[in-house]
Amino acid sequence: MGLWQLAGNLLMMGVGLVLIYLAISKGYEPLLLLPIGFGSLLANIPQGGLASSGGLLYLLRAYGIETEILPALLFVGIGAMCDFSGLIAHPGLLALAFAGQLGIFVTLNLALLLGFSPLEAGSISIIGAMDGPTAIIVAKRFAPHLLGPVAVSAYSYMSMVPLLQTPLSRLITTRGERLARMEFPAEEEAPSRLRVVFPIAVFLASSLIAPQGALLMGCLMLGNLMKESGVVKRLHETAERELEDIVLLLLGLSIGGTMEAEAFLNPTTVMVFALGLAAFTSSIVLGLLIGKILYHLTGGRFNPLLGACGISAFPIAARVAHLLGRKEDPDNWLLPYALAINMGGQIASVAAGGAILTYAPVILSMLG
Repeated sequence: MGLWQLAGNLLMMGVGLVLIYLAISKGYEPLLLLPIGFGSLLANIPQGGLASSGGLLYLLRAYGIETEILPALLFVGIGAMCDFSGLIAHPGLLALAFAGQLGIFVTLNLALLLGFSPLEAGSISIIGAMDGPTAIIVAKRFAPHLLGPVAVSAYSYMSMVPLLQTPLSRLITTRGERLARMEFPAEEEAPSRLRVVFPIAVFLASSLIAPQGALLMGCLMLGNLMKESGVVKRLHETAERELEDIVLLLLGLSIGGTMEAEAFLNPTTVMVFALGLAAFTSSIVLGLLIGKILYHLTGGRFNPLLGACGISAFPIAARVAHLLGRKEDPDNWLLPYALAINMGGQIASVAAGGAILTYAPVILSMLG
């Protein structure tokens, strides 16, 4: 082993230790960053061979990510935890959830300007959806060589949403806007029959529009249907607890296993992380700007802080918006509205990923 290769391994092990530190000391998405960080340590042990053909990390990637099994199962668990009642009661809030995906298009154009191919640009831009499993599947299908940087970037920035959302919200909104109170009831109870029909209807509608996204939306809505049907309580509880935890562990190790020094330490990785930051920032900023527009259109009856909740980082984005509102007015309870929009972000991010998977190849074939 050469000196430069050893130095690269040590550097990536240092990155892994930083991720572990952030998970333990700062509490940044510990369920993900801790196994990702430890996976990086395992992958970069000199002569360890864990990420090489036949090694544990290699097998986890081959059978967990390449087959798309782990991201799909993760969506089942996420769906089992989702409560779409607020969104069903106020479907207009879904528009803000889709607004939270606008950063995808900003990043797509930036990536193309930096010289990435259209499929590579699509894989990088989906980081703006702030949805780790979607980013993994899009990158795996369109740009497998970028899977590691895209996945690590997506999950790392997701863990730091409060560090981005808080200053951006204060910068873009005024105190008067942050004091705005929502005037329609947020906690209307949707009929149980409608809550059962909702996941089936969303899956069918989205899959007919973007069939390549059927796996993503299907698994998300399967988990939610198990929750809302009330007839498979054991499956629902297993999906949202044991299954979700096991999949997070295996997925984290798999992602960490892609962080080998020889594959990770290059200018492309730096550009992917820079574009990932641009994607996250633009998604939050554009959501806040649309929130400001709604504030003025409604005569001050909409709080623009909620505009940042359309991203898929659940429930982090909702909690940050709520706390920012309460800091200005302790009696302003934004959480139900924020959660409804944030839940919509789960649907919107998966729909955006499905649209990219379905239509990017079609558009490319038409152009070339």
